[in-house]
Amino acid sequence: MTTEKKIARAEPRMRVLEAEQLTDGRWLNLFDVRYVDKGGGTRHWRLASRHAPPKCVSGRFEAPDAVIIVAYHTERRRLVVTREYRVPLADFEYGFPAGLLDPGETVEQAAVRELREETGLTLTRLLKIGPPIYSSAGMTDESVTMVYAECTGEPSSAGNEGSELIQVQFMSPGEAAAACADAHLKVDAKAWLVMTAFADSGRIC
Repeated sequence: MTTEKKIARAEPRMRVLEAEQLTDGRWLNLFDVRYVDKGGGTRHWRLASRHAPPKCVSGRFEAPDAVIIVAYHTERRRLVVTREYRVPLADFEYGFPAGLLDPGETVEQAAVRELREETGLTLTRLLKIGPPIYSSAGMTDESVTMVYAECTGEPSSAGNEGSELIQVQFMSPGEAAAACADAHLKVDAKAWLVMTAFADSGRIC
């Protein structure tokens, strides 16, 4: 018997029954999900999703909602880090260029477009593309794909939308280590992990 089958037999069964959409937004909505808990009782969980119905009902987890671009500037020999104003934080957050996939767009196409729009930089080589991952599953079913790449060019905010305030920074391993150690800075969780690894190795992947 495989380990997966042993685990499946040992675990109490939980399942999602249905979801009620509570809001009517363009990009993101709140849902009330009814599910069966491990004791067989019915419970409710509220979550945010970019899809209707949410993924826990449709089962469509295969495609990511967004891309995050971990870019290494080959001319400056620095990691590309963004400092972007985030309304929920009422402050700037350190992270990487990122954005939603357009309908019919591939991960590669989205990475090229978002890097150009958010930083003005040009993606020159793809190094690695990760699978869809989840960073806040208690609140949302949103998934992102990490794209590791090399880039070149000069930073520009010309492609930023009116709601975006993005500053581009180029960090050495030492600068990345200092940023990650500064408790006063707000750093995206995924970016923090990559930046600490870059600080240790000098490589992005």
